[in-house]
Amino acid sequence: MSDIADRVQKIVVEHLGVDEGKVSEGASFIDDLGADSLDTVELVM
Repeated sequence: MSDIADRVQKIVVEHLGVDEGKVSEGASFIDDLGADSLDTVELVM
């Protein structure tokens, strides 16, 4: 992965508390990572 993708992956893992292996470029925040609507808003901000 690129440096930016690695940084985004780290943020998602820390914020959602998911396993790093679950986070991929094709993963859905809601369906694959278990995020709710508030989680998605917080990630965008």
